Amino acid sequence: MAVASSTDRNTVLANQARALFTKRAGQVLPELAQAISDRLVALAEQPGSGRDIQAQQDAVLAFQQNASAWIQGTISAWNMARSTPRVAVQSRFTESSAFELMGNEVMENQILASRLALRLLDFASWEFNDLRLRIQHLEVITELHKDDIFRPEVLARHMAEQWTEAPLPRPLWMAVQDLIQKTMAERMLHVYHEANEFLVGRGVMAEIDLRPLVRRTPSAVAENSGFRDGLERAPEPAQRAGASNPVFDETRMQTSSTPLTRARMRAQGVIGNLKRLLSVQDSGFDKSLSRQASGPLAAAMAGMQRSKDAGQEDTVFADSQGPGHVFAQADVNQAVSAVRERASALKQVASTASEKATIEIVALMFQSILAEDRIPAAIRVWFARLQMPVLRVAISEPEFFGSLQHPARRLIDRMGSCALGFDVTLTGGAMESEIKRIVQVIEQYPETGRRAFQLVYDEFEKFLSRFLSEQGTTARVVSVAQQVEQKETMAIQYTIEMRNMLNDMPVRDEIREFLFKVWAEVLAISATKSGPQHPDTIRLKRAASDLVWAASAKPNRSDRAQVISDLPKLLQLLRLGMSMIGLTTNEQDQRLKAISDTLADAFMSKTDAIPMARVEALAQRLANLEDYLSDEDVGDLPLDMDSLVTMIGIDSATIEVIVDGGSPPADGMRAWVDELQLGTWFSLDHNGKVSHVQFAWCSDRKQLHLFAAADGRNFLIQARRLAAYLQAGLLVPTEEEALTVRATRDALAKINANPERLLA
Repeated sequence: MAVASSTDRNTVLANQARALFTKRAGQVLPELAQAISDRLVALAEQPGSGRDIQAQQDAVLAFQQNASAWIQGTISAWNMARSTPRVAVQSRFTESSAFELMGNEVMENQILASRLALRLLDFASWEFNDLRLRIQHLEVITELHKDDIFRPEVLARHMAEQWTEAPLPRPLWMAVQDLIQKTMAERMLHVYHEANEFLVGRGVMAEIDLRPLVRRTPSAVAENSGFRDGLERAPEPAQRAGASNPVFDETRMQTSSTPLTRARMRAQGVIGNLKRLLSVQDSGFDKSLSRQASGPLAAAMAGMQRSKDAGQEDTVFADSQGPGHVFAQADVNQAVSAVRERASALKQVASTASEKATIEIVALMFQSILAEDRIPAAIRVWFARLQMPVLRVAISEPEFFGSLQHPARRLIDRMGSCALGFDVTLTGGAMESEIKRIVQVIEQYPETGRRAFQLVYDEFEKFLSRFLSEQGTTARVVSVAQQVEQKETMAIQYTIEMRNMLNDMPVRDEIREFLFKVWAEVLAISATKSGPQHPDTIRLKRAASDLVWAASAKPNRSDRAQVISDLPKLLQLLRLGMSMIGLTTNEQDQRLKAISDTLADAFMSKTDAIPMARVEALAQRLANLEDYLSDEDVGDLPLDMDSLVTMIGIDSATIEVIVDGGSPPADGMRAWVDELQLGTWFSLDHNGKVSHVQFAWCSDRKQLHLFAAADGRNFLIQARRLAAYLQAGLLVPTEEEALTVRATRDALAKINANPERLLA
């Protein structure tokens, strides 16, 4: 009876935790909805074309009308998942044991949900992990059910699903996706924490021992045993700090959809271990949103800053070296010594164990960064100057150690990924100069915080978008690729719009085929080269409506006379347009013969009549065709080398176009393509030749991607084929792990080997 009573109590506690969690999560939604509404209103108030303003106003109205339905639907779905955690919730996203085709809507929603779930994990992985372990302990299970409400993917799945059920358009989600992800990630961190506090307050695993739950390899056991033996003052938390994170065990990583996801899981494991280690030194570490350094430490850091400003410290960094000075490995070695000396001096005046641990970890991280010899010495030396600003952030903002999304981490990671294997001498020092400028800007903020790092991070992103696309032959290729994407996109949109216009008009199939397959391409070429409202483009648009009218029945003698009068000019214009897209004379003759046969039938009234008023309406709509085009994704764009050479003219020796083909990529790989960051280095295996390339440019519609090699060659790849290359391992990131994550891992390894150094 006692065992049964204990089991019942545990079940009640688990259900109460789910109820509290669901309630608090539901309270986030009204705040999120208000933020979305404010964002949409702000967008609607921005200047733009009449069409854009109307679209934004429609978006505001649609959200205001359906936001309540979305909130209530999401809360209801969450409550259903909460009440039946061990039973699979019926959903359009639910996996089936049978093979079946998946609709585009379901596929798109899965992608949206997966992105949101990853962002939630980025922010709240350690809180989710603790909650997961406590629930497993209460319910005596080895893993949460795949539809348990505690899982971030379940929360995200129902949010995306109920969005379309509300109904709200998917493009509207895409417009505010960054806001949804940021708001939910920040708020759900507190919701997970509150659920953990609820269970801890009722005596459920106040201290978590991961040892029985971690599937370890023999090497992992050996590594962790040293760490446990070293921290004698706090053996149990130390075990937690050194153990592998079970949320991100090897089995889970093997089933992840992409290498990017597996890398994120490993990174979250490192961050979780670091957070636990710091929690040993400061029991309130994860509860403090901000804090200040103690008086002695703050004074010491301020003194170092004044000495640096006066040029009395770290002479290796001083501008007195002269503008012609070239940093070498000896300078890096001196910078490493300076990092170590500053850390030792600061630890002498630190008044708490938490401050000493923070100083040591930051110093070890920068030692690891400075030891990365694949980054040029000239750039590593400037990285070293970030030690003090980062230390101030690490002390005042515990989130630096707890989240991969902190701006300071993101800045160092981005600069590191771009500089990895980067030869400064080949680029005239542009990258080095920008990194130097960024470091100096940060140092100008005496109270450096996330705002300063976010500011320079945004500036660095803008620099990359310019710098990478303006190097050598890449600039010309980017210009061409932009025009190609614009032309192909407009051709598809023109075709769609003309189909809509001619949908209920009695037009012969021969004329329809010519307009859709040939003339839409002609209009797109002209609009790209000259502009949609250029007189030449207007004449070509008018030719389409003239052709429709000429191909309709002509029982009236005056109409036939007008066609005879205008026909030579019309045929000449049609031939001119076909020449623009590279059709040969024979191909043009075949097209014109089919048109001439249709016009002959029209003379004999063998075709249907079309009133002149409808033709004029068609002409008017064609003249302003751009006003009716949709901004929705047009799908994968056709692309080939001939279109580049024929349309604009480019030396094929400087570019290789990797066109569509190969095996279809998985959805996760397509999502990975969307998340690639400019400046990242890859190894590209194309046609048996391996090249070291840098991601240099992405088109506005994310359909075309350009990778530049150091030898001046450029590879232009469509989005779908790029995903296929990633999936096949033909395009592999030079580094899957971010620079600060690797530095954190190295720091933890050193602490594992010598725990006493934290407080020494």
